[in-house]
Amino acid sequence: MRLDPFYLIIDDVGWLPRLLPLGLGLVQLRIKDRPEDELRDQIAVARDLCAEAGATLIVNDYWRLAIDAGCDFVHLGQEDLDSADVAAIRRHGLRLGLSTHDEAELDRALSHAPDYVALGPVYPTILKAMAWAPQGVARVTEWKRRVGATPLVAIGGLTPERGRLVLEAGADSAAVVTDVLRHADPEARAREWITATAPWRPDRLDP
Repeated sequence: MRLDPFYLIIDDVGWLPRLLPLGLGLVQLRIKDRPEDELRDQIAVARDLCAEAGATLIVNDYWRLAIDAGCDFVHLGQEDLDSADVAAIRRHGLRLGLSTHDEAELDRALSHAPDYVALGPVYPTILKAMAWAPQGVARVTEWKRRVGATPLVAIGGLTPERGRLVLEAGADSAAVVTDVLRHADPEARAREWITATAPWRPDRLDP
């Protein structure tokens, strides 16, 4: 499979009517600490909006709710993986992305034959406190060599300029949260990302 090179992670479905019309192709819905009813509603709305726009929706963490909503892609962190039923995820036909931060986590992720592997943080990030030092661009190239044909997502401290660097280093997609969501003009920043990553978009690549 191929991933859109611009991978936007949002914390609320309310972002989608604003940003999907710009041409987003890949969106993760990453919501924390909300009641289950609200989570179900947000996932269902995101599913429908992304389907209408032709964008791929990835649900973070809540794999059971993703199955219930008929979604087809989930992302799990290493702690999420501890309690997830990967067999059930696969049995329901969902694709699976997994986070990694070191060699042991990469080995564990690859043992599940994921549909993509994420590496982070590549650069310092303000999104959350991290137990790992910034990985650096050279690690992106190393991880891509290790994962082979499995798509690689780079995340952590990315800007459009840094996004181009990680894509040039071998990443298939550059994931971003705060650089867009906390920007003074999120729509303009998302457009910058779409322009910056355009050379790597799937329609510019051989099948």
